[in-house]
Amino acid sequence: MIRTHFFTVFSLLISLFLSLCRSQRNTTFQVGVILDADSLVARIGTTSLSLALSDFYSLNLHYSTRLVLHSRDSRGLVTGAAASALNLLKEVQVDAIIGPQTSAQANFVIGLGGVAKVPIISFTATSPSLRPQTPFFVQTAINDAAQADAIAAVVKYFRWYQVVFVYEDSDYGNGIIPYLSNAFQLVNARVSYRSVIPVSASDDFVLKEMYKMKSMQTRVFVVHASRSVASRIFLKAKEAEMMSEGYAWIATSGLMDLFYSLDSKVVESMQGVVGVKPLVPRSSKLDSTTIRWKKKFADDNPGITPQEEINLYGLWAYDTLWALAMAAEKTGFKEPASLPNATSLNSTDMFVTETSQTGPKLLASMLDTKFEGLAGNFNLVNGQLESSSFQILSVNGNALKEVGIWKPFSQISSQRNTNMTGFVGEKLENIIWPGESRNVPKGWEVPVSGKKLRVGVPVDVGFAEYVNVQKDPQTNATTVTGYYIDLFDSVMAALPYSVRYEYAPFEKSDGSIAGSYDDLTYQVFNGDYDAAVGDITITGTRSQYVDFTLQIEEGGVTRTQKIEYENPNDLFFFFRPLKLELWLTALAMLILTGAALWILEHRHNQDFRGSHHAGLIVYVPFTSLVFAYSELSSSLFLCVYTTRKSCISDTPIVTNAKVVT
Repeated sequence: MIRTHFFTVFSLLISLFLSLCRSQRNTTFQVGVILDADSLVARIGTTSLSLALSDFYSLNLHYSTRLVLHSRDSRGLVTGAAASALNLLKEVQVDAIIGPQTSAQANFVIGLGGVAKVPIISFTATSPSLRPQTPFFVQTAINDAAQADAIAAVVKYFRWYQVVFVYEDSDYGNGIIPYLSNAFQLVNARVSYRSVIPVSASDDFVLKEMYKMKSMQTRVFVVHASRSVASRIFLKAKEAEMMSEGYAWIATSGLMDLFYSLDSKVVESMQGVVGVKPLVPRSSKLDSTTIRWKKKFADDNPGITPQEEINLYGLWAYDTLWALAMAAEKTGFKEPASLPNATSLNSTDMFVTETSQTGPKLLASMLDTKFEGLAGNFNLVNGQLESSSFQILSVNGNALKEVGIWKPFSQISSQRNTNMTGFVGEKLENIIWPGESRNVPKGWEVPVSGKKLRVGVPVDVGFAEYVNVQKDPQTNATTVTGYYIDLFDSVMAALPYSVRYEYAPFEKSDGSIAGSYDDLTYQVFNGDYDAAVGDITITGTRSQYVDFTLQIEEGGVTRTQKIEYENPNDLFFFFRPLKLELWLTALAMLILTGAALWILEHRHNQDFRGSHHAGLIVYVPFTSLVFAYSELSSSLFLCVYTTRKSCISDTPIVTNAKVVT
C-alpha cells in the first residue's frame, strides 16, 4: 500500500517537473491588440486573431515561443487608441501591437511605437500616407494606392475622359487622392471636380452636394469613403435621381469588401455600381477555415449573423497573427526592455516609455517572413503587404458579380503597351448599369446649367461659302452657316464631353461689321468672345493676343486644272508619247535616207537592183533607227542579210572583244 502511494506521488512530481521545464523553455511574447470593439471590423478581426492563434500552435506544438494577446478598446477615438497604446507599452510592456483600426488612430500610435521601438502592425489602416513616418509601422493589408491603377483601367476601358472624386474628409479618404490623380493622368482622364464629405456631415449637406454634382456635365463618380459615409452618399444619390441611366459609379475596395454587411436600402441604392477588390485565390485551406470561422464568430457574437465568407479584414487578421507567430519563433530569445537614460526614470511625462530591445529583432524577422496565407501570398515589401490582382465587381441585386480581373502590368509583361488595360483577356463582361441599363454611360451629359461659349463670327465677309450670317426680318433670329461653321460644329461634336456654345455675329446695330478682323481678334483677347470662327488670316500682330488653330486653307494664288487619264483599252496607246509632227518627220527622214542609199548603191550593188530593191531602201534606214550597233572595226562594211547571200563582206566584225565571222 505504501509502495503504491509512493509511485503515485513520484509520478505527480515527475509530471509537475516536466510541466515546469516546458513552461520555462517556452518564451512568451506579449502582443497588444487595439480595435474599436463595437465595430463590425473589430468583431471580425478579433474572431480571426483568436482562431489563428489556436490554429497556429495546434499545428506547431514543438515551437518554443508563444504569443499572448492583450486586447484594448479604442472606442472609435484617436485619444482612445493613444491611451490604449500607452497602457500596453508602459504597463504590459508589449513586444508588438496589432492595430489600431483606423488610419487617423494609426497616425498617432505609430509615433509611440517608433519611440518605444515596438512594431505597430495594422491589418485595417490602409492609407498610403502612413508608411513613410516610421520603419516600425507595418501594413499587413494591401495599401489603398495599389487599387488606383485598377480603377484607372476601368475608366480607360470605357473611354471616359472626366471623373469626379467623392471622398470623406479623413486620413483614410485623403490618402488615396494623389495616387488616383496620377493614375487618371496616365490614361488621359481629367478630374473635373472633388466632392469632400466631412465624416460628421448632415444628410442635408450630402444631398446638396449631390445636386451640385448633378448640375455638372461629368457623369462618372469615384467614391472612396468608409462604410457609414458611403452608405449616406449612395442613399442621397438615389434621392437626387443620380442612380439612373447615364450615370457611372465606381467604389473602392474598402466599401466593396463590406458590401454584404450593408443595409438592404443601401444595397438597393447601389444597383449598377462598379467596384474593385483584391483577388483572393480559392484554396481548400480557406474553405475549411471559413467553416470553423463562421461557427466561432456566431459563438463570439450571438445575435449577429456571420457573413458567408470571411472578408478581407478577417483574412488579413488571420495571416497577420501567423506571420507574427513565425517571426517570434525566429527571434527566439526575448531581451528585457530598458529606459533610454536615468533622467527618464524620474520623468513625469506620460509619453515616456521603455525602449524595447526585442522589438527591432521581431520587426526584422517579420519583414523577412513569407508564406502562403488565406488571403494569398504573404510578402512584405518596404513594410507593406505586396499588392495582388484585383477583381472588377458589379452590384447586381443582392450580390456582387465578377465582370473581370485586373493584373498589375509587372505580372503581365515586361513591356507595357499603351493600349493595354491590364484586364485578363483585355475585356470585361457585360454590366448592368444604374437604371438597369445595358448601355455603357458615355461619361458626360449636357449640363443643366452653366455658361455658354460665345463664338464670334464676322459678317459681310468676301465669300459667303465660308461664313454666312443671315437674319430673319420677321423673327429677328440669326442663322450662321458656311464651310467654317460646319467644320467647327463637327469638331465640337467630336469632343468626348459636351460644350455648350452659341454664335455671336461681330456686327453693329445696323447689321454691318463692327470693325476689322484685328478688332475681332482683340475682342477675343478682352473676353467679349470666347473664340472666333471665320476666314481670319494668321498674322504676327494677332498672334500676340490670341492662339490660332492650324490653318485650314493655304493662302496664295492657286490654279485648278482638269486631269485626263488615258484609256487602258486603247490599242494605239504607244503612239501617244510622240506628237503627229514628230512621227511624220521620222517617216520623211526614213524615205530620204533610203533614196540616198539607193542612188549611191544601185550602180555598184546588185542587191539594189531588181524588184526587191524598194524593200531594202525602207529596211536599211529603219534598222539604223531601231537597232543600236556595237563598236565596229576600222573596216566598216554594211552587213545586209538577204534571201540570196548571208553577208556582202567577209571582213570580220569585232564587238566587245568577241570575234564574229
